[in-house]
Amino acid sequence: MSPETTRSMRVFVNAVGVDVPAGASILDAVRSFSATEAEAVTRGEKLVTDSRGLPISVDKSVSAGSIFRLLPVRRRGGTTEPIESDSDDS
Repeated sequence: MSPETTRSMRVFVNAVGVDVPAGASILDAVRSFSATEAEAVTRGEKLVTDSRGLPISVDKSVSAGSIFRLLPVRRRGGTTEPIESDSDDS
């Protein structure tokens, strides 16, 4: 492999394989999947989760084989605040 050759790795966004350069962020991977979806994540309209369904920061670096899912951010009424989980400790 020549020095000019960039190593890439395969990750999955919404079950679609995308190749990104080593060191790419999760947002870079989403952008490779769909620029529109990446903009929605940036605007806070979509949330990125890991393979377990847990929210993950999009500025983290990807690892080969990582699985990410994009979910809509649910909001109440016309508010701009995301819905908080209601925990009932009774």
